[in-house]
Amino acid sequence: MTLSVTVLKGGNVLDLDRGVLLKNHQVVIEGERIVEVSAQPEERPGARVLNVAGKTVMPGLIDCHVHVLASSANLGANAGQPSALATIRALPILKAMLARGFTSVRDAGGADWGLMQAIEMGLVAGPRIFPSGKALSQTGGHGDFRSRGDLLEPCSCCFRTGAIARVVDGVGAVRLAVREELQMGATQIKIMASGGVASPTDPIGNTQYSREEICAIVDEAEAANTYVMAHAYTPRAIKRAVSCGVRTIEHGNLVDVEAANFMREQGAFVVPTLITYDALATHGAQFGLPPESVAKVAAVREAGRRSLEIYAQAGVPMGFGSDLLGDMHRFQGEEFRIRAKVLGNLQALRSATSVAADILQQHGELGVIAAGAIADVLVVDGNPLDDIGVLAGDGEYVEYVIQRGQLVKVAVS
Repeated sequence: MTLSVTVLKGGNVLDLDRGVLLKNHQVVIEGERIVEVSAQPEERPGARVLNVAGKTVMPGLIDCHVHVLASSANLGANAGQPSALATIRALPILKAMLARGFTSVRDAGGADWGLMQAIEMGLVAGPRIFPSGKALSQTGGHGDFRSRGDLLEPCSCCFRTGAIARVVDGVGAVRLAVREELQMGATQIKIMASGGVASPTDPIGNTQYSREEICAIVDEAEAANTYVMAHAYTPRAIKRAVSCGVRTIEHGNLVDVEAANFMREQGAFVVPTLITYDALATHGAQFGLPPESVAKVAAVREAGRRSLEIYAQAGVPMGFGSDLLGDMHRFQGEEFRIRAKVLGNLQALRSATSVAADILQQHGELGVIAAGAIADVLVVDGNPLDDIGVLAGDGEYVEYVIQRGQLVKVAVS
C-alpha cells in the first residue's frame, strides 16, 4: 500500500526545545507520520505540496483538561439530558476545538470510548480524545450534583452520557469503579480530591476521599499501567493526593510553596485551568451556572494567577487546561494569554505541546515536529513566540490543521 505524502514547503518550524524558529524548512509527512524535517528540501514526486513560506509550522495543540460533553454550564442539568442529545450537542464543541488547532484533548470526565472511536474512525470531526470516563466522586463531593434536601435519593449519575462523574464510596467500591472505567475504555482515571466551584454542596476547602480510598484508586490504575488525575485546590488536598501517588493535579489554584515543592519531589504535574474562572465570573450566571457556584469563583480566580509563579519557581511542569463549560468553550485559546503574561510565550506554548505530551505519556509522539512523530501539525499566520495572540481567539490565524497526516482544516482566504 502506497502512503500519501504531504510536503509543507518553506515554513518556519517551531523548535520548542530551543525556543526558536527554524527558518525556511521542509516538513514531509507520509501516512500518519512525519518522516523528514529539513533545511535541504528534496523533491517528492507525486506529493501534495503546500507552500507555507513565511508561516509558522508547529505541533498540534493539546488541552489536558476539557469536558467535551459539558454543553451546559449547569452540570447537574447537563447530566439530566437524554444521552443522544448530550452526544449530539458535543459535536460542534469538538469541531470548534479542532479548528482552533487542538488536535488532542484529555477529557477530565464525561467522554467515553465510543466518542473517542467515532473521532478515530473519522465519523465526526474533533481532537483525538484521551477519555477518563466518569470521574469518581464521594457522596457530597465535587461530582455529586444532587441539591440539599431532607431526603438523599440514590444517585443515578453514572447512567447518563451528560454526567461528568459517578458517586462511589468505600475502598472496595472505588476499586471496582476504576476497573469498570478502564474496562469501558478510560485511558486514565479522574478523581475529585477536594471541593469545587461547579458543584452545589462542597466547600472548596474540603478534602474528599480518604487516603485509603485514594491509594486504592491509584493502585488499580497503576496495575493497568496508567495513572490518576485529581481535582484539588488547596495545599492540604494537593499533598494528600500526591502522597497517595496521584500523578497530575488539576486546577491547584490555592497551592503554597511547600505543596509545590512536594509535587516536584514526587514527580507530579499540574494542569492549571485559569480561563474558566474568568469566563465563569463574567458569563457564568448568564449561561446557567447556579448562584451557589458563581459565589465560589472569586475565591480561586486571582489565586490561580499567583499559583503559576509558585509552580514555576518550584519547577513543577505545567500542562495546558481550559475546563470550560457550555457556550464558554469558545474562550479556550484565551488560556494562552493568561499564561504568557505570567510565564512568557515559550512556556505557554510548551504547556500545550511538549509538556502536555509528557502528561499524556506520548513523549516523542505528540507535541513535537520531528521525524517519527505523529503528524499532528498546524500552520499559523504569525509567530507565536512573538505574539501569543495568534493562538488565542477562535482559530482565526490557524490556516491549516493536519491531524494524523490528514488535512482537516484549510482556512478560507
